[in-house]
Amino acid sequence: MQPPTGQPPPGKRWHTREDSGIRLDASLRWWHDDEPILHPKIIELFNASLVLDDAGRYQLRIGNDWCFVQVADAAYEVRTVDVTPDERVSIRLSDRTAEALDPTSLLVESDGVLACRVKQGRAKARFSRDAQYQLGQLLEQGPDGGLLLCAGERRLPVALSLDALAASV
Repeated sequence: MQPPTGQPPPGKRWHTREDSGIRLDASLRWWHDDEPILHPKIIELFNASLVLDDAGRYQLRIGNDWCFVQVADAAYEVRTVDVTPDERVSIRLSDRTAEALDPTSLLVESDGVLACRVKQGRAKARFSRDAQYQLGQLLEQGPDGGLLLCAGERRLPVALSLDALAASV
């Protein structure tokens, strides 16, 4: 047995808070050292523990422990779209939080998935298939041909086009 040298063995690396080896890919899948994380409870824990720090870096914060993680694109998934009693559109995210949807931030990604800005516009969220369907149920064509987001009696214009939405189906 060789004495410790302060360096990891060949083919291995130390994991630190700054270099955890944990990443979230563009399809919202978690990885550790290029191995997929598949256990549903770990995935849910990571989703619920992901935070954006004041410097704009993503961290996993679990109890008193934390580490930086790499986020390839969107950090959150929109899981549910609701209309609140005060006629606002609310979204529930993969981190178990809810917030008002900013309809001006809606866009259709190149792969046809809807996305929006969340966390005071500091982060991106991609819609799940169910949430995208739920949002679609709230859209109607306005008199000028544009799309309106309908929440009770409220009608808000959105910068999505029917052509972009049709291409995403």
